Amino acid sequence: MKILFYLGLILLVLFEFLKVYFIMPFPGSQQWDSIDFAYFLHQYRWVFRIALVIIISIGIKSVISEKRKWVPILCIMIAFGAIGVLNFKMAADAMFKEPEQLRFLTRDSFEESDSTLVVAIENQGEAKAYPIRYIVYHHQVRDTLGGEPMMVTYCSVCRTGRVFSPIVDGKAENFRLVGMDHFNAMFEDSETGSWWQQATGEAITGELEGKKLDEIESIQLTAGAFFKAYPDGKIMAPDPNFLSKYDSLGKFEKGKSESKLTGTDPFSWNEKSWVVGVDLENGAKAYDWNKLKETESIRDRVGNQDILILLNKDTQSFVVFEIPSDIKSHLWTGDTLFLDSAAYSFTGKSLKPNQTDLKRLKAYQEFWHSWRTFRPKTEKFN
Repeated sequence: MKILFYLGLILLVLFEFLKVYFIMPFPGSQQWDSIDFAYFLHQYRWVFRIALVIIISIGIKSVISEKRKWVPILCIMIAFGAIGVLNFKMAADAMFKEPEQLRFLTRDSFEESDSTLVVAIENQGEAKAYPIRYIVYHHQVRDTLGGEPMMVTYCSVCRTGRVFSPIVDGKAENFRLVGMDHFNAMFEDSETGSWWQQATGEAITGELEGKKLDEIESIQLTAGAFFKAYPDGKIMAPDPNFLSKYDSLGKFEKGKSESKLTGTDPFSWNEKSWVVGVDLENGAKAYDWNKLKETESIRDRVGNQDILILLNKDTQSFVVFEIPSDIKSHLWTGDTLFLDSAAYSFTGKSLKPNQTDLKRLKAYQEFWHSWRTFRPKTEKFN
């Protein structure tokens, strides 16, 4: 019976490890299509735990009756210590916490550099921005804008910033960071326990599999460009409870992270190279960031839609517009866009009262491996 005790302990630790392994960035864990198996382990975790504790209990009497009682006691301490680390220290929502204090700064009170990169959103005349150097740690910031709930998310391993409405079946849902799948952050809803992919807003396993959160259009800007476009806008302030966790020097946003997971490849079309991804109903396309830096603007066609990508003179802010196919010429000065004789600001606001604003399209700066993984039918602009 002694073997049942040690076998049960080994299997219990192995189970707890595998439960974490498939949803965290361990070697080899993110290359497999293992999400359904990982979810199975998670859903039935208490069944496995109880069964293995019963096996351990069956064999414990025989090992305790031996002379060297300290051996099984030590094994139990080691096993449950490891289990504690796996479940509490290595849990995604224990490593990366949501803000406890959410405050915002105006232009006058903002003291960081104007080159600070932000994810910006606008609704009902209200504009807010969330510094990437903060949200790469939090992964999720819950807020409201224009009276509507917002879920601002970021995954540093994919370099994906997304903003969603957290409304599921007519109800505002709560989410927690649960891990990752194919190197992309993954959230669990509190109602059904389904797991949702950050890059697409789609439930990829669980009761709500196939459902998608409504995405809210966001734009990547520097703080300087944000305040120029939205003088009355507000920028999220750092939470004093997490100052030591933040990328205070902005290494990640500048592509200078030294981590293998979040570092940037300066060359084009490699795994960690930057691309601008455009995803429309009629097709998806990726554009090399280095090419955009060379040309500062790219006009192209995605599906049946003419688009125009602009890079701000700060070389970090970018925007993508839908433009009419009959536009004969465009001129981008780094500050003002001219489409034939019409003039617009960087964010697409018309500079003439009798012109309508340009329509911005959802576009993202992210790592090539991420865009290719989650948009497998994407085209490449060369």
